[in-house]
Amino acid sequence: MRERRWETTTPLTFGQALAVGERLATLGLKPTAPAQDVICYVEEWTVNSPDEFDQLDPWATEDLTLIHIRERWRGDFFLLSGAYHTVYQRHQDVGTYCSISHPWRIREGLRLHDQRGMFWIGFRHAHSFIRIRLQTQAVITPGEVRGDAERARWLDERRAAFLEAIAVLDLPIETHVEKQAVVLRSSDTSIPFFCSWPDAFGPCQFEYNTPDAFEFLVPASKLAETFGPEPAGVRSYLTGFSEAALAEFEAIEPGVRYAYRCSVHCPLDDLPEILIAIRPDGILYATLCEFQTHTLLPEHDDASAIIGIVGVNGQFKIEARLNHAPLPEDAMAPWLERVIGHPVVYAPLPAFV
Repeated sequence: MRERRWETTTPLTFGQALAVGERLATLGLKPTAPAQDVICYVEEWTVNSPDEFDQLDPWATEDLTLIHIRERWRGDFFLLSGAYHTVYQRHQDVGTYCSISHPWRIREGLRLHDQRGMFWIGFRHAHSFIRIRLQTQAVITPGEVRGDAERARWLDERRAAFLEAIAVLDLPIETHVEKQAVVLRSSDTSIPFFCSWPDAFGPCQFEYNTPDAFEFLVPASKLAETFGPEPAGVRSYLTGFSEAALAEFEAIEPGVRYAYRCSVHCPLDDLPEILIAIRPDGILYATLCEFQTHTLLPEHDDASAIIGIVGVNGQFKIEARLNHAPLPEDAMAPWLERVIGHPVVYAPLPAFV
């Protein structure tokens, strides 16, 4: 999400996607061979029931997460998260994980950040957490000078938005601006506390942990109330649970839609079969080539680049992800088109899924 991302504009066959790898090899890069093993990431695989995951049995999988999706939901977040927590307590183990996400609205007037943020309340073995995430209208990664004229504004906006969430949740967190980044510190140093991507003009989040499994149930419901009266998209993430536990989670509230995310270990050549297994809605991502842009642009700033294959709706695309743009903004797409051999468009990934 902190990356700059482009993707091809027209559908490709798998053969055409592999041909991009051959093209990269002629440029002196080292793309993945078709028979080489890769990690394929599966997202948004909608299923009618959790047992449909058996369709991926031919391959080794890990990080399996079942997602309960509620769209345009208007319920009581305290009751919903409390119900998940109750089931979680009956089935918790070292490898289990449960979290529930809900949008929240920032009252402070913002121009560079989205007025909608997202939070997650989660339960892991021996602790619970609250995670707060912001998103910006544009993504400017560390080291880029684009947007420097607005830097003071987005720092002020970011700090003000975080302060709103901190106040609603009543957390012992202080905010500062240091070295052109928002810095968050917990006054309780015994509690694990993390702040991710504070130097990037893009998504930024903090996570506050507690050994008290009940501590965030009421504060999180207050933060959820800031989004009303608009209906909310709510997701619950379940990892590491038995079939019996999943059946209990399913019974919490009717009308839920199911989706899976996981990683699959497979030869690159198997991607078309996996795409068939996760149809019609599943999306897959696999890396085709990684390189430093100095290899192709020795006279410009260096950047880390990943060229990947994306599968969706029975077709394929090529994506390009860079930790920053080594060329001026208007020159990036034409350069990537010369590298990949297909037209591309800037296509950032969503921050809140």
